[in-house]
Amino acid sequence: MNYDVIVIGAGMSGLAAGIRLAMFNKKVVILEKHSISGGLNSYYQRKNSDAGGIRQFDVGLHALTNFIKKGEKAKPFSKLLKQLRLSYDDFKLCPQTYSKIVFPNIELKFSNDFELLLNEVHEKFPGDMDQFNKLVDVVRTFNELDLNLGYESSRARISAMIKNPLLVEMLLCPLLIYGSAWEEDMDFAQFVIMFKSLYFEGFSRPEGGVRTIVNLLLEKAKVAGCEIRFRAGVSEIMVNDSGKVVGVKLGEEELMAPIILSSAGYPETVKMTPRFPTQILNPKIGPMTFMESIFIFDKKIPSQINDSTITFYNDSSKYSYQAAKNFFDTSSAVVCLPDNYEITKTSGEGVARVTFMSNFDQWRSLAKDEYNEKKEIVAEESLKLIKKLSPGFDGKVLFKDVFSPTTIERYTWHHKGTVYGSTDKTRDGKTPVAGLYIIGTDQGFLGIIGSILSGISMANLHGLMNGGEA
Repeated sequence: MNYDVIVIGAGMSGLAAGIRLAMFNKKVVILEKHSISGGLNSYYQRKNSDAGGIRQFDVGLHALTNFIKKGEKAKPFSKLLKQLRLSYDDFKLCPQTYSKIVFPNIELKFSNDFELLLNEVHEKFPGDMDQFNKLVDVVRTFNELDLNLGYESSRARISAMIKNPLLVEMLLCPLLIYGSAWEEDMDFAQFVIMFKSLYFEGFSRPEGGVRTIVNLLLEKAKVAGCEIRFRAGVSEIMVNDSGKVVGVKLGEEELMAPIILSSAGYPETVKMTPRFPTQILNPKIGPMTFMESIFIFDKKIPSQINDSTITFYNDSSKYSYQAAKNFFDTSSAVVCLPDNYEITKTSGEGVARVTFMSNFDQWRSLAKDEYNEKKEIVAEESLKLIKKLSPGFDGKVLFKDVFSPTTIERYTWHHKGTVYGSTDKTRDGKTPVAGLYIIGTDQGFLGIIGSILSGISMANLHGLMNGGEA
């Protein structure tokens, strides 16, 4: 079977790329190894034996970044809507209340209004306000989308402007854990992307969770004319003697195309390409992976106890962002209360999610019984943190689930359960193999909006003549 473009992976970037190409009459097939789409931002369900029924959970999505109000222009979200011809109302967005960065004896709040963070920094760090404003000016004018940028340390760049190390650590905390493939640091262009996404624009959540976005993109892909094949894992990306892609193998079946866009990850794509010139580049497997506990309570956490949407927690003045030395690290965490995207709902069951940095190799070493026992310990520590941040809450746990880095690897096929991909990014999507391009996390855009825009941008750049039409 011959195609104009083969897209590997039906995650956010893969679906977006397929839609964009099919809109301009390219014959496209999207190949997904799993039985459902979404990739790192997907969903699953579990039977609740105690309370009965089926529980459905999001994976990956704590928040949709880059929030805009209806009608706003010239923002990443508005570009996405225009390029894919989608409506703002399709996303059914529920804005956050506010989120906060919690360090010992100090916290900074931020929301979808940047003025809140400005006021918080002014109040908590009055002597550093001029330096903070200097950083803000740099972020506003920096062209983070320049495909020719090289790596630059964010810590070095920020510390040269802001001399208070505590403020530096607090500002970095949410940005690192929500997007950095590097331990303890991140590329400055990605810092700018995340600063704008979280602090300038903010968080929301689609009504219905990540399924809303996945189903929206799936339906759009089908209407546009994409062929989507599930349980279609690529066994080989084929390359001819001239070093150009010619197609893929699905077991014994061969699909042919002169262009392949892979959202599988850079190291994962290389592994699928036996004739990839690894002497030129052998992308590193990223070190960062996480684990999460999800709780369903018999009631919501009252707003007077905790009305924040997401808490970025750290137990010292220094934020340590690295793979856990042991199975998981309780010194920092992300605690998300999805109910606080819609704080007017005060009755019914409550939900909380806790994410810790983790260690893939430690979890992989466990036998099944030990694995389950260790997950119970993670759940206990997660529940302690929820109650620490929501003092006085006495809700009964109706259901809980915990997934580890090995779960991430099993269902996403990302080596070692890495979430933010390789530290070897390719901003222009190019690889040493002609016709083979990387989209998604390892291209370098971040978050769900970034992932979708990555698919769009790389489809425009490499799949459409002159970038297609807006």
